[in-house]
Amino acid sequence: MDKHRFAERMQAGKQKYYRMAYCYVKNEHDALDIVSEAAYKGLKNIHTLRQPEYFDTWMTRIVMNAATDFLRKNARCTPCEDTVLETVAVPEQALTPEDSLDLYAALGSLGDRDRSCVVLRYFEGYGFSEIADILQEAEPAVKSRLYRALKKMRVVLEKGDAGR
Repeated sequence: MDKHRFAERMQAGKQKYYRMAYCYVKNEHDALDIVSEAAYKGLKNIHTLRQPEYFDTWMTRIVMNAATDFLRKNARCTPCEDTVLETVAVPEQALTPEDSLDLYAALGSLGDRDRSCVVLRYFEGYGFSEIADILQEAEPAVKSRLYRALKKMRVVLEKGDAGR
């Protein structure tokens, strides 16, 4: 894949990569930095992409790794914004802003791998086999991880509701 084609594919997927980064850091500027860093790493290592049809899987993995690296460097300290970012395209029609914040808090309570499963499945719409490819895990392991993560999120959300 040449640099021009790489730029086209990045442009086409930029919103998806941004949403994914935002789910990790919950901050617009940090998410943009992560996507920029991931684009740089992707372009620098484009020669390692053996099958161009797997570009999205490959780039998704780079974005997730960049987000995880960012969180490690910043000791998981994520500032909370005053407004809910409107560009995050999650089916939240029936959610109030408070519910959206609770959802992101529950998502933030998960470990990196669990959060990745939830984001890839419900925010990005990937299937289990695609998630397994991205995370380099067996499909049954991905399913177990996802359902375990959803249970953890449910507990966090129920505790939040009890405190209101």
